[in-house]
Amino acid sequence: MTKPTSGDFTKTAGWLDWFEGPSKPRFQVPAGSVDAHCHVFGPGAEFPYAPERKYTPCDASKQQLYALRDHLGFARNVVVQATCHGADNRAMVDALVHSKGKARGVATVRRSISDEDLQSLHEAGVRGVRFNFVKRLVDFTPKDELMEIAARIQKLGWHVVIYFEAVDLPDLWDFFTALPTTVVVDHMGRPDVSKPVDGPEFELFLKFMRQHPNVWSKVSCPERLSVAGPKALNGEQAAYQDVVPFARKVVEEFPDRVLWGTDWPHPNLKDHMPDDGLLVDFIPHIATTAELQKKLLVDNPMRLYWPEEN
Repeated sequence: MTKPTSGDFTKTAGWLDWFEGPSKPRFQVPAGSVDAHCHVFGPGAEFPYAPERKYTPCDASKQQLYALRDHLGFARNVVVQATCHGADNRAMVDALVHSKGKARGVATVRRSISDEDLQSLHEAGVRGVRFNFVKRLVDFTPKDELMEIAARIQKLGWHVVIYFEAVDLPDLWDFFTALPTTVVVDHMGRPDVSKPVDGPEFELFLKFMRQHPNVWSKVSCPERLSVAGPKALNGEQAAYQDVVPFARKVVEEFPDRVLWGTDWPHPNLKDHMPDDGLLVDFIPHIATTAELQKKLLVDNPMRLYWPEEN
């Protein structure tokens, strides 16, 4: 069944909708686990998609997100502003406000935002801003504007989430290393997993983390990075094996600076839509001990997003 997009919106041609009826994970996540990277889309009739968007998704509501959270065994979510909503954070904030304290957010903001609006976002549960450097998803924002935003959100104790592709790290290095906050990299900087894990491209990313202790990484989205699979479908318990060495390397070298998330509802996937239950079963392949699993899923996201509870 394809899921509609409500309001005056038509889904992007060929759009893959999120997986209906995900399996129950065999891997039981530790108590208090956080899905530290997920999104809401609209619904478009209530929260319109941005005019400047590069894609129009199916609707994916807060109710559906939180039902998935409970089904998978997670306690909390970090809801990241989706690019299809631009800098209109209302859908994300609405999800936070209705989470009963179980969600924090990452916003997209413009230079023009007022201090009052930043404070309102903070009170709703926002704890970071996202800077997107993936050219096919967003138009370029001048780096001086981003640096100005970073300086302002630093005062609130927020962090910066950066989304980029591995080949662009050399050009972005100076900007990233000048950011004054904790910096969280989405999806390990999207490494090319057909290249060696000990090759120069991924080694540069590891050097980036080694030299800058304020840099964290999400070890999420194997379904985006995998070239050889197998896919997280049909009960597969060893999905995305080509991604495992990369993610395991980051988890084991930087156990106190890693996060994991489902990336539900998986925007812009072209090849297949994973079963989210089987995505959870990917976790013990990359965090192989109970201690590493607790750091990845509980301790680290709680320290970053709910520091007042530590």
